Amino acid sequence: MTFENLNLLPQILSSLKAKGYTQPTPIQERSIPHILEGKDICGSAQTGTGKTAAFALPMLQLLFNSKAHQRKGLKALILAPTRELAQQISDSFRDYGKGLHLRHTVIYGGVSQHGQTNALRSGVDIVIATPGRLLDLMEQGFVHLNTIEFFVLDEVDRMLDMGFINDIKKIIAKLPSKKQTLFFSATMPVEIKKLSDSLLKNPVIVQTAPASTAAVTVKQYVYHVKTENKKALLKFILDKESKPHVLVFTRTKRGADKLAKSLNADGIKAEAIHGNKSQNARQKALDRFKNRQISMLIATDVASRGLDITEISHVINFDLPEEAETYIHRIGRTGRAGYSGIAISFCSPDERAQLRDINKLTKSIEVVEAHPYDASQASEEPRKLNGQQQRRSGPRRNNSNSGHNPNKGGGGNNSNWRGRRTNDRSYR
Repeated sequence: MTFENLNLLPQILSSLKAKGYTQPTPIQERSIPHILEGKDICGSAQTGTGKTAAFALPMLQLLFNSKAHQRKGLKALILAPTRELAQQISDSFRDYGKGLHLRHTVIYGGVSQHGQTNALRSGVDIVIATPGRLLDLMEQGFVHLNTIEFFVLDEVDRMLDMGFINDIKKIIAKLPSKKQTLFFSATMPVEIKKLSDSLLKNPVIVQTAPASTAAVTVKQYVYHVKTENKKALLKFILDKESKPHVLVFTRTKRGADKLAKSLNADGIKAEAIHGNKSQNARQKALDRFKNRQISMLIATDVASRGLDITEISHVINFDLPEEAETYIHRIGRTGRAGYSGIAISFCSPDERAQLRDINKLTKSIEVVEAHPYDASQASEEPRKLNGQQQRRSGPRRNNSNSGHNPNKGGGGNNSNWRGRRTNDRSYR
């Protein structure tokens, strides 16, 4: 199967060829024909398998064929949870849509709205947006959704985890009833399936891999190490690798900054990105990482999705994530677009409960014992919170079944999938 077999426009095929893409991924192969037929889609696939192109390519073709650029008003709206992902989608529309005369803009918070409102005044066909900033501009009268023909919710699971459900409902209420809706998520727990059922009309279900599984192109390793030896272990690993291009995840923003400072002091070019950084600072760091001006990017989970850098050689979990599914999204930043990748996790004695949850999702993690900081025999330690040691008051939530209790979905106070609205206004 090639992209030519999907009956795409010559202009789109030319853009794909320029990027070196010849064969569609499974999610693209199974979604594109149905979208071109005007059907709603509920798509689920492993992170890093090309979901953006799965909806961008057919949308661009349908808009071009309908001469959308000759009609006034917005024609398509794509919602994404983070500004990184929104920007990545915008870049994809720019690359795939060359020669189609379709205009798009990206809307997110953390930057002045002036450039965004100017673009809207000039007229655009496609808007890619994060929910908070979009609602702001709707309330100010800059955005009207009554002419929308295509509506895409991307990375729905992350949006709900971040507490955007109420914003999404407000936006949906302003959309016309007649539209094509495309719903994409890396995972599909029961609560998200309920949301899709309320939005989609006779959708085609496209699931190309079991939810919450790691891509086979990623080799996974775990090092048992005491917390105080993690920096030394990281430098030990970097010394062994040949020209690594590494994305490192830490649990906290302060931890990311401290690690970046320590690595730079040792002559390793690294920068940190997280929610406290301005959008311009984050974008500059990303650009330097993409251009290999720096070899390492230190990130919090704000960057676990939305980074589309195809040749990241390693993802290193300096700290294990609290949620097992976040591990899958983190390591999905490597092994993309057919490349192979390596995922390395550091597990301190107080993180073993998290490792057990992760192992319920993936059985492919190899334990590395032959290293100078091995702590595999160390006794398990209690978690440290606010400087004090505390043990969990109850059993750890089992993330092997989507990480949520479907019996608590409706409006219960314990309904975790609804999340809590982030305090980081940069997402707006």
